Parts: sequence; C-alpha cells; structure tokens
Amino acid sequence: MGVLSGLRIVEMAGIGPAPFAGMMLADHGAEVLCIDRLAPSGLGIPAAEPELDPLGRGKRSVALDLQKPTGAAAALDLIVRADAVIEGFRPGVMERLGLGPDPCLQRNPKLVYGRMTGFGQTGPLRDRAGHDIDYIALTGVLDAIGPAGHKPVPPLNLVGDFGGGGMMLAFGVVAALLNVQRGGQGQVVDAAMTEGASLLGAMFHGLAAMGLWDRARGGNLLDGGAPFYDTYETADGKFIAIGAIEPKFYAELLRGLGLDPDTLPEQMDRARWPALKASIAAAVKRRSQAAWVVAFDGTDACVQPVLSFADAAGHPHNRARDSFVQAHGLTQPAPAPRFMATPGAIGRAPPAPGADTASALADWGLPPAVLAALRSAGAVP
Repeated sequence: MGVLSGLRIVEMAGIGPAPFAGMMLADHGAEVLCIDRLAPSGLGIPAAEPELDPLGRGKRSVALDLQKPTGAAAALDLIVRADAVIEGFRPGVMERLGLGPDPCLQRNPKLVYGRMTGFGQTGPLRDRAGHDIDYIALTGVLDAIGPAGHKPVPPLNLVGDFGGGGMMLAFGVVAALLNVQRGGQGQVVDAAMTEGASLLGAMFHGLAAMGLWDRARGGNLLDGGAPFYDTYETADGKFIAIGAIEPKFYAELLRGLGLDPDTLPEQMDRARWPALKASIAAAVKRRSQAAWVVAFDGTDACVQPVLSFADAAGHPHNRARDSFVQAHGLTQPAPAPRFMATPGAIGRAPPAPGADTASALADWGLPPAVLAALRSAGAVP
C-alpha cells in the first residue's frame, strides 16, 4: 500500500513526460488507468514493445476511439470518476474531443486536471510542435551544457521531458490533490516543460547574479570548466567522475592522485585551470578505472566511476539498496523517492494497449451497456 493508495488517475496515452508522471504515481500506489488509441499514433519512432517499457508499469489500459461519440463519452465517464487526469496533447486537442477541463470539472468539481505541454497552455508558441531539445533551448539550460569551444550538447531528454516535465506534472497533481483533500476545489495544472526546465536552472540564475557564473559554456564551476569537477579518462579507456569542490575534499583528491599541491596552481585560480586540468588528467591516465575505485575507496575525495546503464545495476551500492530491480523480465530503476512506512512498489506488468478494456470499464463503474455500445460502434478493440 503506497502513499497514494486509493487515488484514481486517468492518463491519456502519449509519450515521454506524461507517462513518466503516471509511472511515478502508480509506483506509489495510485490506480492509473491509461486511455490508449485503437491504432498506433504515428509518432515517428519505432513500434514499441509495451511489455519492455517501464513507463507503463503498474497501469491498466483501455483502448477507445475518441473520434467516435461513444468513445469520447466513455472517456468522459472515466475521467469524472477519477481523482485526477493527466494529458500531454497540444493545447485544444482535449477540448475538440469534448474532454477539456470545463465539462470534466462541471461533472466533478474536485477533479485535478493535469496538462503537460512543451510551451504551456498560453503564449505565442502554445500550438507549436517541439521536443525536449526545443523546450530547453528557450530556457538557457541547453546553452550551458557542453564542452568549451563546442556546440551545446543535449542532456538526453532528462531535463525537459522528465525533470522539467514529468516530475513537475507529478508534483503539481499531488499538490493539487492535497489541496482538494483540505477542502479546496479541483483545478487545472498547467505544466510547461519550458518553465519546468527553467525552474531546474534557478540556482544558476542566482550564481550569475552573484558573478559566479560568468564564463562561456564549459568555463564555469559545474559545467566541466573546473578541473576538480569533470570527468577524466583512465588507463583502460574508461572514465572517472571527480566532484571535489570543497577544499577538504580537494585535498583528499590530490592525495589520492599522488599530486603535490605545492607544485600545482591554486584550486580557484581560474586563469590557470587549464594547467591544473592537464596535471589531473595525466595523473588519472596512469591507472585503470578499477584501480582508481580501489584507491579512493573509503575517502571523501568525491570520485566515482562513470558507469554505463548496463553496469549501474551491478554496482555494490546500488545492489545494497536495491536501487534497480528485476521486474517483468526487465532490469529497471526502483520506485523513488523512498517512503519508510509505505514503500512504493512496481505493480503489474506494462499492459498492451487495450488489454484491460472490458474489466477496467466494469471496475470503474461503467454499466455493461456502455461496453456493448462501444463494441457496436467499433470504438473499442
């Protein structure tokens, strides 16, 4: 029984951030019912294998043709029976389907209506297509990521889709649900990835205001510019990550590397960072990644191996905490964050689209006549 047990969430099928938010809610006990399409959406990506997609874990799926009146009516009946709905369509799509906030909140004033978009529900770009890289490009975040003298590097799609998108949507939905439980009314949560990604960068706006973030990309404290906050290649072609910012940690780093601080530039002498970086790089190159792991074991030098996705699950710390779990034939990240009294758990296997149509409609209180009408109209599989 997770912290969100007893809550019912309808998720309108999509890709990326909205399904990620739904996964987080399902991991912690919410009943998440995904309304899928009858046919693939033509999203321009290879056909997925739903059973291998962790974003679908713990959910159930109904498939409805929302272009048919019976399908849209059934979707509305499900949404108004829920505590929250989350959707990631372009602005106006849910309204055209008759499933926008007005009819939903009219029938269920306590409903939380979570909307996930790139540019938000208003503004001149509201109707424009885009992806993670486009959204973070407008925030200043993308410009800050990448090596000095080179072009910006997309940080996978972690900042826009998942950090600034899915997590913000999940937070917004849970916060609005808490407000409802305290006597408030249902409302719309407008989660724009541009604004979520910008919020993730709040600290850097502060650093810039203080004059501590004033160099070009790759020349600042946390962007690879600092010699003591970067990755370095080891003798076997692998890498270690160094994050020894504080003087006491930096001193341990130099001891571990066998470098004499009296022969090196001062740690915060930015003009001589290139020389200091060259000295650290030469020292790291003398040993293998495994050898450095042993050398820095038990120290506070802030040094860790750079692991692949495949290797991360086998790291002793991750194994000790069960940070990765084997579920439904797939090694995948465990639910997070952790709750000591009511821990999250990976529920049922990710369903094929429409796998639970008949049973879920019945469980959510729709009468058998609704399913019969849907079948008659060809609005269900």
